[in-house]
Amino acid sequence: MQNRQTVSLDKIHITDEFWSRYLDLVQYEMLPYQWKAINDEIPEAPPSHSIENFRIAAHEKEGAYYGALFQDTDVYKWLEGVSYILAQRCDSFLEQQADKVVELIAQAQCDDGYLDTYVILHPEYERWSNLMEGHELYCAGHLIEAAVAYYCATGKHMILTVATRFADLICQTFGDGDGQIHGYPGHPEIELALVKLADVTGNGAYLRQAKYFLDRRGSGKNWFLAEEERPGFHHQFPEFADYDPRYSQSHLPVREQKTAEGHAVRAVYLYCGMVDVAERTQDETLLRAAGTIWDNIVGRRMYLTGSIGSSGVLERFTCDYDLPNERNYSESCASIGLLQLGIRLARLYKDASYIDVAELALYNTVLAGVALDGKSFFYVNPLEVVPETCMSHTSMAHVKPVRQKWFGVACCPPNIARTIASLGLFVYSLEDATVFLNFFVSNTADLPDGTHIEVKTDYPRENTIEVMMSEIKEIRTLAIRVPHFARNYRVILGSQEIPYAKTLHRGYCHIALDGVQTVSIRITFEAPPVFVRANSRVAADAGKVAIKRGPQVYCAEETDNGKPLSAVYVDTSHRPEEQRAENGVVTVHFSGYRRTGNSTALYSTDDSFIMEKTEFVAVPYYCWGNRTPGEMAVWLKELIRLPDEGKK
Repeated sequence: MQNRQTVSLDKIHITDEFWSRYLDLVQYEMLPYQWKAINDEIPEAPPSHSIENFRIAAHEKEGAYYGALFQDTDVYKWLEGVSYILAQRCDSFLEQQADKVVELIAQAQCDDGYLDTYVILHPEYERWSNLMEGHELYCAGHLIEAAVAYYCATGKHMILTVATRFADLICQTFGDGDGQIHGYPGHPEIELALVKLADVTGNGAYLRQAKYFLDRRGSGKNWFLAEEERPGFHHQFPEFADYDPRYSQSHLPVREQKTAEGHAVRAVYLYCGMVDVAERTQDETLLRAAGTIWDNIVGRRMYLTGSIGSSGVLERFTCDYDLPNERNYSESCASIGLLQLGIRLARLYKDASYIDVAELALYNTVLAGVALDGKSFFYVNPLEVVPETCMSHTSMAHVKPVRQKWFGVACCPPNIARTIASLGLFVYSLEDATVFLNFFVSNTADLPDGTHIEVKTDYPRENTIEVMMSEIKEIRTLAIRVPHFARNYRVILGSQEIPYAKTLHRGYCHIALDGVQTVSIRITFEAPPVFVRANSRVAADAGKVAIKRGPQVYCAEETDNGKPLSAVYVDTSHRPEEQRAENGVVTVHFSGYRRTGNSTALYSTDDSFIMEKTEFVAVPYYCWGNRTPGEMAVWLKELIRLPDEGKK
């Protein structure tokens, strides 16, 4: 196996204006706010009770369990987010809070290592008796991820000990041996977590357990359907009646799956686990399956914004090209999973096209999931909103026209926090003597061999990237991503432009560093705003266009353009023009027409409507919903001109 590494968070310092603001937001706003939320200290937000559940399980207090059966994960993801901040920045207050949480978690753990407050506080519930719905292994996965992150950030062993004790119990409980459970998790996540634990502890049993869960999934008689047949079984979730194994990606062995199916978050977490296990076991069949599914997602089942999961029912994938804009689900967690999957595949294949998609998800759906003040969140990320239609007790109830203070099921807010806080882990990847620059983020970093690297950029507002390397030791090649949307890409080495196309391989420009101690490189390219059209089989986008600038998708909001946005027709014969607003956000201005008329009738044969020429404004999708609430649309009708129009 080739030597693949990343730059640890303590060796990279983000200096980027755009991303430093977000790291500050996580540290000073999001994590403190989320701490209050999981402690039920935000009056206008739904109660969480997740910390309280741990206190009751630890016998610090008396009371009953409250919340979803996977409520523990809100605490674990909050702790993981804190860990990534502490790996980069000193924050004694956050660390003290985290230490107390770790002690609480340890006190709640059972003598044999088991830990799940829902089950602990429901003694009538038999452990592992409902893997279809129970989420015990899902919760364990998030505990393990938090434990690895906190141990790596602080060097403190307590939470890692908690995680390894639970993981050891899981390894004893699940397997093909006599007396073991031959099942697998209803919600994948523990697979990738066990791989992380194997990496940090050196214990190969955890990797073997992750592989076992993958190998068993979808093989033989479906475990979840068999659970339903057991005497006394009852569903905890009514919607799981008439269970469809595709929902949990258990309809086929994972190596035989070719399309993205079922619950979108479960799916991408599973695929991440597949790649992780494939990388460490050199299992090409597992890797090929994950790559095939990725192609299906990106080529036929992904929104322009990098979001996935088109159905509001069961939060799932549906079929190819079914991408409705106003009633989709597109959970924030699903885009986070897609981001993580893209990074993994890019690292393995050394192919920048995967980073292009990961970056798309990051700059659009992931960032749209949190308000600019860090204190409200989207769970669902539609591409079109008419606030009046987002009614409770209807098929649109899942769509919210404004971000929410919290959720009864609050997986997304702490997931967004931990993802942004871990940004530094995505910027570089290393393989043997090559360092890959994946994300254009201003930073300084010390590579494992001692090489110092500094990147300066204002991307994506500007498309100039300066790279300075010094004290070069073992690094022999710098591979810089060439985004698929880049035009007039130029590479200046020192003071001389080099013909980068000759060194281009799978979307990376490879620059040889042999025999040099220092090097200065300047990358420039153009990424003007462009109109985008969807495949004609995407019925929701037929006759419409969207605007994209670099990795950022744009949308029109009512506050800039009035309503209804359904009456806007874009004149694509005029190029969209960009402008930088006072707050630094790049807006896009475009020409078009607004259809108006005097009739108040619902239907009419009167064709006296008029088309008023108008100038419109679009903002980056991640910014939407931060001003006066109103309509929003990514896809707008295109003013159609026939090919021969104007030639006569």
